[in-house]
Amino acid sequence: MSYLTDDPIDTAALIRRVMRPSDGAYVLFEGVVRNHHEGHAVESIFYDAYRPMAEKELEKIVRDVSAEYADVAIALLHRLGHLDVGDSSIAIVCSSPHRGESFDACRALIDRIKLTVPIWKKEKGPGGEEWVGWQSC
Repeated sequence: MSYLTDDPIDTAALIRRVMRPSDGAYVLFEGVVRNHHEGHAVESIFYDAYRPMAEKELEKIVRDVSAEYADVAIALLHRLGHLDVGDSSIAIVCSSPHRGESFDACRALIDRIKLTVPIWKKEKGPGGEEWVGWQSC
């Protein structure tokens, strides 16, 4: 499974990918581009990554979280390239028989992704463009 995409994220497809007849809950986390960051106006952003390393790290995170939350099915996509305000940059779906496990697994995934996956963000605003650092989705 690829965890990175250049295309808009279809959250309904992600939900269908993981929902099982035995699941009573799913949690959808969807990160979207907002019009500001740390007091500065944002018009659009550009995500870039070293794909082989980012995919490998995402795969490891999903594997580790799946081992911790054995009853949770996981799907995730992170978008790369140019995104406008309101576009989805990342979507995570966790489904399970009970909601608590889905919430916990989803939180673990996004926290680990932000810490270790080599994805960079360049913001474009009225004053120009600026790389704003490691994984700030």
